[in-house]
Amino acid sequence: MCLQDFFFFSGAFDRTLVEMTEPEPKRDPEDRTETDLMDPDEPPSCSSLTTNQLQQNLRAMKKRERPIRLLFEIPTTRIIEDVLTKYVVYEVVVMRSGSFDSRRSSVERRYSDFSRFHHKLLEEFNEELEDVVLPRKLLSGNFCLELISERRLGLQDYLAKLYAVRCVRHSPRFPEFFTGPEQKRAHGLLRGGQFRLAVDQLQTVLEVQEKLLPWQNPTLIVPTLSALAVCYRDLEEPEQAFTAAQRALAPTRRYGLKRYRASLLDLLVDLGYQLGRPVAQLQEELTVLRDAERGEVSSRSLKELVVQEFT
Repeated sequence: MCLQDFFFFSGAFDRTLVEMTEPEPKRDPEDRTETDLMDPDEPPSCSSLTTNQLQQNLRAMKKRERPIRLLFEIPTTRIIEDVLTKYVVYEVVVMRSGSFDSRRSSVERRYSDFSRFHHKLLEEFNEELEDVVLPRKLLSGNFCLELISERRLGLQDYLAKLYAVRCVRHSPRFPEFFTGPEQKRAHGLLRGGQFRLAVDQLQTVLEVQEKLLPWQNPTLIVPTLSALAVCYRDLEEPEQAFTAAQRALAPTRRYGLKRYRASLLDLLVDLGYQLGRPVAQLQEELTVLRDAERGEVSSRSLKELVVQEFT
């Protein structure tokens, strides 16, 4: 059997199986799959593959074609006791379903953080959240281990139900809950010159934002990558700074984020010279941008933009 016949036979066999089983549920147009999030390389020529390799490729493709979902888990809690206060913090783990995402990004939140988040959402989506209930506030017994465990599971279920509401998972308030405190902490450290500590916070923010990105504005990660570029530069790590700035530039170009584009290009040109990289195209792009939009393009450095982000 020639390889072309194999493909035809495999396709016909798969279609027969589908007809013999229950029809596959209709896919939500907004659903993303692992294949959607990948940048596929040019597939190898059919003539270069053996029958076994073709079968393996078909199985791999079917495995990748699974809708991407966000999963939330609250595996642990801890009680923090200060001089004047005592409270419980919940570790919130964010994962994307699918075999390609094995990283577990986590942040810590108090019940009061959940409560503020819920009330902000109700201001915009009161009708849509009619059936989504935040676990009630306890008037006593807050530090009873049994009640803490019960609330932990309740909050985990609450996040899953929130994610199931389309308008909520697409709202800017959704990633803000998972990254807002860490972003503010990172920018405070950055302004204080504590760049290494700021990088640790920003990496956590970036990991969570990347998981939320399929349901958010594609420019969501630009401020975080820009802040990382600034930190790495001040830490005298030009390679990491160049990589972060380069990643930030791509969505900035594509989606017309003028506020950052010129500053990112300026930093990349400077770092490129330092690293011995070719910078002629970047320099030309910066010149054209400034000539075309004279007076509209920011002349501030990337560091100035980043520092002002949360002031």
